[in-house]
Amino acid sequence: MVRGLVRKSREGQRHGRQQPRTFFQIAHKTANGAMYRGLAEEVLSSRQFQRYRGKVQLIFTSPPFPLNRKKRYGNRQGEAYREWLVSFAHKFRELLTKDGSIAIEMGNAWEPGKPVMSTLAMKTLLEFLERGDFYLCQQFVAYNRARLPSPAQWVNVERSRVKDSFTHIWWMSPSTRPKANNRDILKPYSLAMERLLSTRRYNPGRRPSEHSIGASSFLKDNGGAIPSNVLVVANTQANDEYILYCRGRGISLQPARMPRELPEFFIRFLTEKGDLVLDPFAGSNTTGAVAESLGRRWISIEPNPEYIQGSKGRFRNLKKMLDDISERKPAAIGETDRASSSPQGPKS
Repeated sequence: MVRGLVRKSREGQRHGRQQPRTFFQIAHKTANGAMYRGLAEEVLSSRQFQRYRGKVQLIFTSPPFPLNRKKRYGNRQGEAYREWLVSFAHKFRELLTKDGSIAIEMGNAWEPGKPVMSTLAMKTLLEFLERGDFYLCQQFVAYNRARLPSPAQWVNVERSRVKDSFTHIWWMSPSTRPKANNRDILKPYSLAMERLLSTRRYNPGRRPSEHSIGASSFLKDNGGAIPSNVLVVANTQANDEYILYCRGRGISLQPARMPRELPEFFIRFLTEKGDLVLDPFAGSNTTGAVAESLGRRWISIEPNPEYIQGSKGRFRNLKKMLDDISERKPAAIGETDRASSSPQGPKS
């Protein structure tokens, strides 16, 4: 049972007593956000959490993948995974602003005991879109060139497949024109492009693809290049702030940590300063830490107390404050949360 969560007792259920009001623990908070300890499906469905309806600009998250092998972080499998994830579609829709966005990372799945891929992720995506009445804005690929070879049986042992080294990130919205600005995620120009802008000389004309390149098409300096929908990321750091914080306190590392570059890309792209970002499957809370650093408000949800404790290490300038807060009695939505510092945290 999650501490701070009031449930109806079995005896009360048998006698039909009224269910007590449900409270969820705020594990810690900063100037711009709060991390809740609890199961996402329970926190998001609570009456107290409804004050955030229509207030969230971006839901960026990476739920547990539907892997065949069970992991410590609680991944579901098969149809149970599909039903579980799709059940969040309506909840997410209610929380979003009219021009808000959802960006969900989904890994690939394989059929148990067979060297063939499962279509579970695709089926889940299509049903999620339908259930939430969302538009699919764009598909992204997160390519991890340092990823270990998997599935091991087919890649390393039988040598009949190549390693699976990418995940999908599906960007969706209740609007066909959600808030988005690719000027906020421009990449530095290549040396060749910088040279072109300097010399103002290139080869215009018709290309074999039948595209016609004008004499001045590439002479405007836009401040950087528009990125593609293939994001190259890796999670190979061995001594970052989070890892050092956890090791120094004997806290277990969250095994499926998200590269910082992923939430940073989408938060910059799809939100502005002051907007509210939600990660309902926060893990070590990379999303919340990135949102904090970019001046966004944030809410994160995670049921594992050890992952929550370790997540404090992601807030470089706030560790002492967070340690002080963690020693106090945790607050609950609807109680001391409103009376303490809600004006500085996620605002309704």
